[in-house]
Amino acid sequence: MHLSGDMVDTVADYLTIFILIFVPLGGIYLFWMVHILPEKIAEKRGHPQADAIKTLCLLSLVFGGLLWPIAWLWAYSKPVLHQMAYGHDEVDHHGNPVIKTSPADQIAAPAAAVADLPLAPAGTISITGRREGV
Repeated sequence: MHLSGDMVDTVADYLTIFILIFVPLGGIYLFWMVHILPEKIAEKRGHPQADAIKTLCLLSLVFGGLLWPIAWLWAYSKPVLHQMAYGHDEVDHHGNPVIKTSPADQIAAPAAAVADLPLAPAGTISITGRREGV
């Protein structure tokens, strides 16, 4: 099968347009995904300094990727000083610490909470919620 010169030129034109448009877009997308990877890792691991890691990832985009290895290492590090200061080393990114408990504590906690509830005085409660006959 032999293609004519006009057909080869047409295919080359379309291939050139495709390469000039989609290859740079794909490269930019890949560059962006690699640079936000430390941020995603920090959020997944519950890192308490995930916002700072996110900022470092954005700064790394401005500085041509020079700060990206630092963000990567920071995302995988354990925040020892944070644990010493606040007593926990993970957060759920809504500001609440992640408190790890043993299975025995998880079973005992509801029972202790029920035991601490005050007992109601004798009497009945009407539909309106007021006590009668006390």
